[in-house]
Amino acid sequence: MSTDTEATIAPAGRRRSGGQALVDALTLHGVDVVFGIPGTHNLPVYAALGGAGIRHVLTRHEQGAGYAADGYARVSGKPGVVITTTGPAILNAAAAAAQAYSDSVPVLFIAPGLPLHHPSAGNGYLHEVKDQFRAMDSIVGHAQRVTTVEEIPLAVAQCFAAMTSARPRPAYLEIPLDLLDLEATTALVPPYEGRPARPNAESIQAAAQLLDAAEHPLLIVGGGASGAADEVRELAEALQAPVITTANGKGVLPETHPLSLGAGVHHPTVKQLVAASDVVVAVGTELAPSDWWWGPISQQSTVIRIDIDPTSAATNISPAVALVGDAAETISSLLTGLRTAGRTDGRESAAQWRRLLRQDAAREGGAYLELCAALDAALDDSALIAADSAMACYYGALSNLPLHRPRSFLYPTGVGTLGYGLPAAIGAKIAAPQRKVVALLGDGGVMFTIAELAAAAQAGLAVPVVIVDNGGYGEIRNEMADRGDTVHAVDLASPDFAALARSLGCHGVSLESATLLADAVGAALNADRPTLIHLRVSGRETESA
Repeated sequence: MSTDTEATIAPAGRRRSGGQALVDALTLHGVDVVFGIPGTHNLPVYAALGGAGIRHVLTRHEQGAGYAADGYARVSGKPGVVITTTGPAILNAAAAAAQAYSDSVPVLFIAPGLPLHHPSAGNGYLHEVKDQFRAMDSIVGHAQRVTTVEEIPLAVAQCFAAMTSARPRPAYLEIPLDLLDLEATTALVPPYEGRPARPNAESIQAAAQLLDAAEHPLLIVGGGASGAADEVRELAEALQAPVITTANGKGVLPETHPLSLGAGVHHPTVKQLVAASDVVVAVGTELAPSDWWWGPISQQSTVIRIDIDPTSAATNISPAVALVGDAAETISSLLTGLRTAGRTDGRESAAQWRRLLRQDAAREGGAYLELCAALDAALDDSALIAADSAMACYYGALSNLPLHRPRSFLYPTGVGTLGYGLPAAIGAKIAAPQRKVVALLGDGGVMFTIAELAAAAQAGLAVPVVIVDNGGYGEIRNEMADRGDTVHAVDLASPDFAALARSLGCHGVSLESATLLADAVGAALNADRPTLIHLRVSGRETESA
């Protein structure tokens, strides 16, 4: 990336096809992995990819490609890249784009579009949809369609700048298919990024004054603080403040730290915790209803918000002070103005709140405690969980499985898609092959992307895929029952998951209880390919989506 003091020299122009211009621009931006599926209309891109030195991960569905790129981006901290063909292919990836937008994940979706001079009313062209560009534009943070080969390198640079210079969001780049084989003299555009806004000195001073006077401060940390782990720890220790995280903030402060309360702001005790705190510092979190199940923080709370997005800084609650800027840089500035002498040691208070929160978590996720203990025994401090929107994840692992690094709990918050966990684990393992990666899913959700077992096998990834099976869409079954409705359309006859996994090139084992799970996961982490571990459960509280 270029900086304020050092510029990158753009490579000289030369004749390139549109497909080659795209791939060369991606290479210049440091892309070394792409996820996707070739098709009739993107073959010129694949022709250029063949000699580019970029690893291509062949998924079995474009939605899987999108979730894999999302997992890759969350773990690596770099934008993920998805390449599809026209029409149904890019629309297959749309759910993944929406999830990336919801969770502020930088993923670039690239697809050919209909030709430049295609009739405006359509003519039945292969893969034609009414308005592919507008469909994608409606769900990503940045979208553009080029109209010349020469524009392609600039468009790539603009997409990367949009994804990385402020709040991370997915981007969509559409290239008319007749430009991909067309040649023109193109000059590559080097990477650049804009510096995010910095809080002004008056706002920093106002926040410092509030914190200097606070006797019971609290830190609420979200995914926007993933790049500020050291600064979050320093601020917590300076204030002697307990720290609780959202799902996407899990692990920003290691959950063994004496000031850590763990993850899960939806627990009843959190409402008491917030009420007992005279100043709340919310770092990189929307304070969103998808995290706060019991309702928003009271407007009576004194809240300092640190967020890179000025529109989010006042969403869901109006803060006493809004600090708009990069989390790490903003916290560092705040620390320089704080008076920390004379602070009461916060570890005892944190321990009391942690005990109450663990009681909440154990009551809510009691059926999963053995599963979480088994996973904890099999994993190390660098491990990560690629979780689906399943009860074993949001009632179980979120608050009952300790994790210790940022971006270690990959979870589809917000949009709450099903089928995320398996392909996200593929992307995560490719981004960090040295780390232990486990996919944790329900029997309903895994069927949305079960074909990606074949992609994981082809890539030779030693990933345990743990399926918690109760035979249906359990969360919806419970909600139907709670409403007094007739319970129907939620029961599933599960396949022989272990045999299915073996047929797709993986290992497969079935367990009747979690007592053998630690050994099974340990063996899977050292295998030569993915291992599906099928765990049957029963009971209302274990009915996983």
